[in-house]
Parts: sequence; C-alpha cells; structure tokens
Amino acid sequence: MRHRHHADPRYPPERREATARHAPNLAHTLGAMGEQKQRMLSGQLYKDSDPELVTERQRAQRLCDEFNRTGPDETGRRSELLGELLGKVGEGSWVMPRFQCDYGYLIEIGANSFLNYDAILLDCAPIVIGDDCSIGPRCQLLTALHPMDDHEKRRQRWESAAPIRIGNNAWFGGGVIVCPGVSIGDDVVVGAGSVVTRDLPDRVFAAGNPARVIRQLSA
Repeated sequence: MRHRHHADPRYPPERREATARHAPNLAHTLGAMGEQKQRMLSGQLYKDSDPELVTERQRAQRLCDEFNRTGPDETGRRSELLGELLGKVGEGSWVMPRFQCDYGYLIEIGANSFLNYDAILLDCAPIVIGDDCSIGPRCQLLTALHPMDDHEKRRQRWESAAPIRIGNNAWFGGGVIVCPGVSIGDDVVVGAGSVVTRDLPDRVFAAGNPARVIRQLSA
C-alpha cells in the first residue's frame, strides 16, 4: 500500500529557503540549480545520472570516505568533516563511522543527538533528525523512491524522493529502517529491526515489519 506522503511530496520555495538557512553547504546552489536537481528537490521524477547530481554525490562520497578513515582520537577532525558534509549538526551531536549518505547537505541533525555505527542516510530529499535522538547501529533512513506501476520508467532509471522527519528524543534500536515520506513524533521508541512505513505519533513504542504502535509511552 502506498503511503499517503509518497504520492505527492512537496518542497515549495519557502521550504527550500528554510533549508538554505540551516544548510550553509546548500545555500550557494539554490539560485542556480539544473532541471534534474530542481525535480529531485520538488519530489518529482528525476534522473540521478544528471552530471550536477553525480558531482554532488561524488563530493559527499569523498567526505564520507575521509570521515570513515578517521581514528578514534580524531574527534575534532570528525566534527570538521561532518560540518562540511551535512546541512546542520547541532551542538553536542556526534556520528560514529561508518557513515554513508548521498548528498549530505539535505541532512539536519539537532543538538545532543547520536548516530551509531553503520548509519545509511539516503538524502535525495531532506532528512531532519531532532534534538536528543539516539539512532542505533545499522539504521537506515531512506528517502529514495522508484516508480511502482510504471515499469518502463523504472527500467529507464527515473526515481523520486520524499522527506523524512524524526522528532526530538527519539530512540531507534539497531537495524531500524525508515521508509520515504515518514514523519516520527517526539519521544518515540522504535524496536530493533523494525521497518517504519507510516507516520508515528508522539510518545509511542512501535515495533515490527511493518512497524505498528505497541503501546503509548508516559508523558
């Protein structure tokens, strides 16, 4: 079943401007985007083979590779690389190698949040992680979508993307997968190995594949 956010994701001009304010690495590109990047950011079908997008992914891959080669005592260098790679990293937040993403500048992490080993963030659309979040090892936040019913467009490598938002003080167990277009509320706990295909409200414990609300959590 298609999630309601997947059918028609939006990224209007005012939201692009807001992203630019929080993503200094993106600000200088917003005024001069090529057609395919514009389509990607507006949730339309686009071709990721576009040279502009390939160049941006290569830049992100180089920074990820450099970050993943750092030693355990190079915390300053790790922070520097994350600041260059990501759109926003809040005070006191940290990420453990290995870390992989597509573009980097569409990722915002709030204050005092933690991403454990082997996180994969496919940020073809914005990924926003709130404050005080704990993201377990091998979690995947995946914004990328491919045509489901139009087999020819899928064969031709058209794709789209829908944003992911995670509220404050969320805790994901190891191996959680969040699908495109999903919003997760504040104070949410998601059990290890869960696949989140639908929005989750504030203060719930959810688990399973697909994840379902198991119980309400105290305020």
